[in-house]
Amino acid sequence: MGRMSASERNLDELIRRLERAAEQLRSGELSTDAAATLVEECAALAGEASIELERRARTGAEESASAQGSLLQ
Repeated sequence: MGRMSASERNLDELIRRLERAAEQLRSGELSTDAAATLVEECAALAGEASIELERRARTGAEESASAQGSLLQ
């Protein structure tokens, strides 16, 4: 398999961090304050992941439109 782009690496890292946070939350070992802080961090990570996915979708759509334009010429 080829090398991962920076976008793919970033998204993979966000996913890993969310998975680790989910494990911590499920463990039941966090205090209420620590769990609340971790939930806030998860929300921020999910927001970052959403931005990254939107960026990837936009790039894919632009590449598709460019390819279609080339075919029409």
